[in-house]
Amino acid sequence: MPGSYRRNMTSSHRKSPLTGVTGLLSFVLVVGGASGLLHEWLGWIRFMGFVRFLVPDGYEVYGYVVMVVLGLAVGAAGDALTRRGRA
Repeated sequence: MPGSYRRNMTSSHRKSPLTGVTGLLSFVLVVGGASGLLHEWLGWIRFMGFVRFLVPDGYEVYGYVVMVVLGLAVGAAGDALTRRGRA
């Protein structure tokens, strides 16, 4: 019985390093873009202040929306790569 429990706890599928990178990049883009939008619309404190250097002056709202959409796309692509690797 203990052997079968241990066997169920380990995963036979190894995650690619690319999965971790795409997950982190997706998180930074989505949270940074949403934080920037909240700051532009409501004047809240910036959570991830470094993202303001990624958008051009005068186009902040558009830049933050693009960041959120790009983050979602990167996350979906990373998930698709992970699912393809399992098949």
